[in-house]
Amino acid sequence: MAPLLSFTPQAAAVAPLAALALGLARRRGPAVTAALAAAALAVAVRPRVARRPQPAASGSALRVLTVNLFCGRADAGAVVDLVRRTGADVLFLQELTDDAVSRLKKARLGDLMPREIIELRGGPRGSGIYSRFPLSEGVPLAPVYAAQPTAVLELPGGEAVELACVHPHPPKPPLPRGVARWRRELAVLPPPGELPRVLAGDFNATVDHALFREVLRLGYADAALQVGNGLVPTWGPAGRLALITIDHVLVDRRCAVLASSVHAVPGSDHRAVYAEIRLPAPAGEAIGAY
Repeated sequence: MAPLLSFTPQAAAVAPLAALALGLARRRGPAVTAALAAAALAVAVRPRVARRPQPAASGSALRVLTVNLFCGRADAGAVVDLVRRTGADVLFLQELTDDAVSRLKKARLGDLMPREIIELRGGPRGSGIYSRFPLSEGVPLAPVYAAQPTAVLELPGGEAVELACVHPHPPKPPLPRGVARWRRELAVLPPPGELPRVLAGDFNATVDHALFREVLRLGYADAALQVGNGLVPTWGPAGRLALITIDHVLVDRRCAVLASSVHAVPGSDHRAVYAEIRLPAPAGEAIGAY
């Protein structure tokens, strides 16, 4: 059921057609039931395409990009070009392999983002955070199947932001322990602290999963949901057709989301997710303004 819940938007799209077909077939009881189900699904899904009010944040702007490299197979040149085109300040990478690191260097990612904190585990379990600005080690998360590095980003104006690259194990059927591991690994994600925090990556979860909504309730906002892009899918088999929205940029609710978009990446089965946010005013400024 955990993977199937990811297809709730598709069910919402099909439900009215099912109700209509049953009605035309003069099956009144099932048609009414299908119509009620369609209405309930519409209520659940429709808010994802509505832009939401944002807090009055007055700090620096921050542009972030997250990409799952599909076992390191994504086109390194395309990733670097996307960094250049979006003007991203921070790049979160999942399924980062030794070979992918070498190809990203050859594509001159270091010219745009000279700072990095990466954790390679031999194979596709590696992850990394690359940045234009200084990075230092963050508070580590509890160990999980894939690497989930953390960092503290220092912006030119002196503001600091906590970062975490997220990649919990997927709830693969049919073994129940796969879902149990997925639950445990989502549960290690921390709430925002004194500093603003950004969680970005492949969450292997959608907003239809209660566990993902619990992460949001810790004090985060999904950047795509904030600007009405909550139904834009980010993953599909072999990258041919994106079907479900499992890649996210979550930001501290004190931040304002200015923009969010999804971009195809050749060689990956995931789409990249970009978000531009505005940080809350530094503590000193907030007190002074008061």
